[in-house]
Amino acid sequence: MSSAPFSPLPSPCPPRRPSGRASGPVSAAAGLLLVTLGAGQSEAQPAPASAATAPAKVAPVPEISVTRYTLDNGLTVLLSEDHRLPVVATEVRYRVGSGHEAKGRSGFAHLFEHLMFQGSQHYDNEYFKPFEPIGGNVNGTTNVDRTNFYEQVPSNALELSLWMQAERMRFLLPAMTQAKLDNQRDVVKNERRQRYENTPYGEVWRLIAENLYPVGHPYQHTTIGSHEDLTAASMDDVKAFFEQYYSPSNAILTLVGDFDTATVRAQIERYFGGAPAGARVPAPQPPPPKLERPVHIVEKDQVNLARVHLAWHTPPVFADGDAALDVWASVLTDGKSSRLYQPLVYEQKVAKDVAAMQMSNHLTSVFMVQATVAPGRTVEELSTALQAALRTSLETPPTDDELARTLSGWRKSFYGRVEGVLSRAQLLSGYEHFVGRPDHLAADLARYTSLTSAAVHSAAQRWLPVAGPAPFLRVDIVPETPPPAKAPSDAKAPPGQKPGKTPRPAALKGKK
Repeated sequence: MSSAPFSPLPSPCPPRRPSGRASGPVSAAAGLLLVTLGAGQSEAQPAPASAATAPAKVAPVPEISVTRYTLDNGLTVLLSEDHRLPVVATEVRYRVGSGHEAKGRSGFAHLFEHLMFQGSQHYDNEYFKPFEPIGGNVNGTTNVDRTNFYEQVPSNALELSLWMQAERMRFLLPAMTQAKLDNQRDVVKNERRQRYENTPYGEVWRLIAENLYPVGHPYQHTTIGSHEDLTAASMDDVKAFFEQYYSPSNAILTLVGDFDTATVRAQIERYFGGAPAGARVPAPQPPPPKLERPVHIVEKDQVNLARVHLAWHTPPVFADGDAALDVWASVLTDGKSSRLYQPLVYEQKVAKDVAAMQMSNHLTSVFMVQATVAPGRTVEELSTALQAALRTSLETPPTDDELARTLSGWRKSFYGRVEGVLSRAQLLSGYEHFVGRPDHLAADLARYTSLTSAAVHSAAQRWLPVAGPAPFLRVDIVPETPPPAKAPSDAKAPPGQKPGKTPRPAALKGKK
């Protein structure tokens, strides 16, 4: 770590009146990328779809300017001015997630998400503390591909946000102690119990990771890690992990909101420029995972109703087929008339609920369908009906109405993410991370709006086979004790008790 002098913690500056000017275009040499969002518009226009399948056209949205540049130490910076509201979102994304962890070191990326909030050399205190008086939104998240830390603050507090982010990037280790490590190790272990072990159906995520991916694949363990690996983590292990991954060359700094680009560039250079460069850590490159045969896992849990999960390997995020499967998930389960909800929940009443989702990641993705067994029905009844409904759904492409409704819902979600300064910052940094350029908004929108029913249907048939000995994973979470058999509808109730009602203990009568 650099021992260069570091400025003291800055106080929020006096409020800066928004300039009211639009961020006008500048030359390409200055690094400005103009991103135009327009439904159905992309660099390469697809061939016109037929009238029966062409998505409805919508009005284009305003341009979004993004300035991209790199500091001498390798830090990638994305700046997007937006003076409509006096707020700024700051995000630092590190290219490290649980998929980068070595064997025996599971959970390190998530553990560091916690340790990064425990204080550093020049501010050895809780990271949240200076943001509380100004109403800042502060947090961090970890997944298989990345760890990010963010703040959304009033624009006059932007320098505070930059200082705090740079401070822990540069000077976390000098303030690291065994007590902090032990404390956050216990916090993470408790979080694991709450989210996985003591949450109904929570262990399904561990079971899917362990059984869908081969041994040695980066996604073969959960992001939160195991108790054994967390217990074994030493101070030397922690320091080595930080020095390998939490450097400017392995990070993306993104700002979106009410700021002046010239002013903030000087502040970024001042606070981040002195950090040692480190090295860009390449993403893992395992061979594409493949199930050679169907796999069926049954796990008992403290649940009242069993739940069936079906999972398939699918294309990585932004790859061909990813968007189509996202749309297919909505066709299957969005709304009471959808292809799985109507037959399973409404007509056959074999399921209490059903959901489908395309979970997109950088190396490979997972398509999952889950359904909860209706009271009085069995797991096998539901599994048989679910697979039959899936086979039926694959026989025909989405109708015009199904495709139109799904794409309308997706547009609403997409524009919502673009509208908020924090969600937009995370969107831009994700594009930079996975595509290599932040100006991917229009192309991302087009990969959905240009979809036809035939394309969605083709992707579903290719990636989600159900007929015959299909290679998918099935995980059943079942009650530890089978539910009692339902009493016949004409059974007589004990004296003083209404049919179908269980008498309440005297001590509970009158209480709600």
